[in-house]
Amino acid sequence: MFSDQVYKESIETSKAASSLGFRDCTLGLEMASLAGGLLSRLYGVSCDFLRKCLWRVVTFGPIPKHVAVIMDGNRRFARNHHLKEGAGHRYGFVSLMSTLRYCYEMGVEYVTIYAFSIDNFKRRPDEVQYVMDLMHEKLSSLLKEESLVNQYGVRVTFIGNLKLMPAYVRETAERAMEATAKNDKAVLSICVAYTSTDEITRAVRESCNERRKSVSGSKLIMKNGDKSNGANDLITVSDLERHMYTAGYPELDILIRTSGETRLSNYLLWQSSGSFLHISDALWPEFALRHVLWAVLEYQRAQPYLEKKRKMV
Repeated sequence: MFSDQVYKESIETSKAASSLGFRDCTLGLEMASLAGGLLSRLYGVSCDFLRKCLWRVVTFGPIPKHVAVIMDGNRRFARNHHLKEGAGHRYGFVSLMSTLRYCYEMGVEYVTIYAFSIDNFKRRPDEVQYVMDLMHEKLSSLLKEESLVNQYGVRVTFIGNLKLMPAYVRETAERAMEATAKNDKAVLSICVAYTSTDEITRAVRESCNERRKSVSGSKLIMKNGDKSNGANDLITVSDLERHMYTAGYPELDILIRTSGETRLSNYLLWQSSGSFLHISDALWPEFALRHVLWAVLEYQRAQPYLEKKRKMV
């Protein structure tokens, strides 16, 4: 019998393939799901093949190197479907795994996700605790040999002030980073205890400390009363970018926000200044292959303009 994730991926592959002219196989998928066993496995393989065909079509255009996602709408999804509180986050994790698979299959090298904001700590304590426990559970599953990160050679990193996280979650995050440190095919950055203002403030503070040490060192070796012209005392944009969490990453190409909201929620404000913003009306647990495909196609249409603007900066 199909797992929830495999079933969802296969359904969405069928819909997306149909939208590009492939024969609709949704009915067959439902029959395969009921039959189970060998038939369901064969059907899973056929859907994998259809996805590869989709990616072959998509890769005729420019493929984004760096995609960021604001995963919004878990709680609304649970309310809309009369699910118990917190269930939306579990459905959201299924969408996350599917979206990551699609991105890495397509050739995206960097995916950055907004998992938990510093402001989210203001929510009810029981809700925060549920999310922390779920994060600990799912991070532990990423360490398994057969997990998606090992299948696609993904290095996991965490962005944010991890000191604000509970010790057991922080330790699991550190184990995930250590276990995947040698993976070099793609990068998954998970933003937890993060806001963009906190990141920029940190970058300014570290840049100032670095420059202060540099200036102090220069004064110690000055001879014959020579004086600095002050040019080296200035903080530059390059200094700030070097101290951002995403230092060394390629420029952000697409920032996706689900649930139809048209705000950035204090997320990657510095990095997204020249990126393509895609707003999806789907709630995050509903976000699927066709939504990923549409976001990339819209980006490809806008990419020449974005590239022109970047060269002007």
